[in-house]
Amino acid sequence: MPETVVDAPSLTQKLEASRAAARILATVTSGQKNEALHAIAAAVLRNADRILPANELDLARARDNGMSDGMQDRLRLDFRRLEALEAAVLQIASLTDPIGEAVRGSMLPNGLRITEIRVPFGVVGAIYEARPNVTIDIAALALKSGNAVVLRGGSAAENTNRVLVEILQGALIETGLPAEAIQTIDEFGRDGARDLMQARGYVDVLIPRGSAELINTVVTESKVPVIETGAGIVHVYLDQSADETIAVEIVHNSKVQRPSVCNALETLLVHESAAERLLPPVLDRLRKDGVTIHGDSRTRAIYPAAVPATEDDWSTEYMSLDLAVRVVADLDEALEHIHRYSTHHTESIITNDLAKAERFLAEVDSAVVMVNASTRFTDGGEFGFGAEVGISTQKLHARGPMGLPELTSTKWVVRGSGQVRG
Repeated sequence: MPETVVDAPSLTQKLEASRAAARILATVTSGQKNEALHAIAAAVLRNADRILPANELDLARARDNGMSDGMQDRLRLDFRRLEALEAAVLQIASLTDPIGEAVRGSMLPNGLRITEIRVPFGVVGAIYEARPNVTIDIAALALKSGNAVVLRGGSAAENTNRVLVEILQGALIETGLPAEAIQTIDEFGRDGARDLMQARGYVDVLIPRGSAELINTVVTESKVPVIETGAGIVHVYLDQSADETIAVEIVHNSKVQRPSVCNALETLLVHESAAERLLPPVLDRLRKDGVTIHGDSRTRAIYPAAVPATEDDWSTEYMSLDLAVRVVADLDEALEHIHRYSTHHTESIITNDLAKAERFLAEVDSAVVMVNASTRFTDGGEFGFGAEVGISTQKLHARGPMGLPELTSTKWVVRGSGQVRG
């Protein structure tokens, strides 16, 4: 007898399977979800000998294609990063399950008891590029919040993501959950991404992560509701009262610790009365680690090693060891610059003036606003979420780092004893 060839499922069939899996996940206990998460965490390290060679294939192709160093850093996995992913998944397992949580409620005069509770979205779609860690992060958060997830991870990480999804599905099967709760549509290429954006009725919410171009495409072309995760043109403002040691350390950490990510510093603003005191030590520390300073004329007058900044520098997310620097007259001018150029991701003020700190916190309209802290702390893991779905720069339905509650909707439960409306 000839061997029967089974056709690969179509994209529509995959989406239908995701909806069926979502109905199952909505009824799964916290214990079952946590068991699956522990299985995922163990499988990530156990399969390092599969994941890392696949990732190296993607990195080799990225180098051949001239991918920037910053994007290669996002693409790269090593054993240390796999250990971090394992820890993130275990932390997600340890968090309180949001499903069923009562948000508010009351007893009406007629005896009806009404309660608003958290429920899963259902099917979450994710479109991202060159970020295989997102495959694990979003899958784990979706699972804990009772959602099925459909992933489009892009061609740059194709080999890595294929292995990761196989590992994730194996852990689901191992713990008695449907493998279709975590699916990839990478095999359908860009057409698959476009179809996912149009899959209203199959996908409940879509989350893009990547370049400004990718995010704008998803926002403008999608028929599915989108939670926008924005680019990070991130600012630090050094007030005239800023402590030199604190300023040097925070600016260095914000820019250099990992320059390829969205919470890395891109523009430094300095009060004119502190510029001669602060710019040399701050910029010297950066240049020792290879940072190119793009300075305005007042910056270059104090620090001649800076290259001239152009208008484009103020609106550039470098994702590299480059930094735009501008001297401003006062806090008003700093706030105006941030208002004009910020992508509303993260901004930080370094100051010892409480009144100015409070004004900065009140007037800067960004998802995360800081005082005397590195912008690198804008991160779901650092905020105690285990991982993050992304960092939302919009105002509906979520803002800032998104964890478990941001992957839920609500419904109203009404319990009565025969009441009718008069």
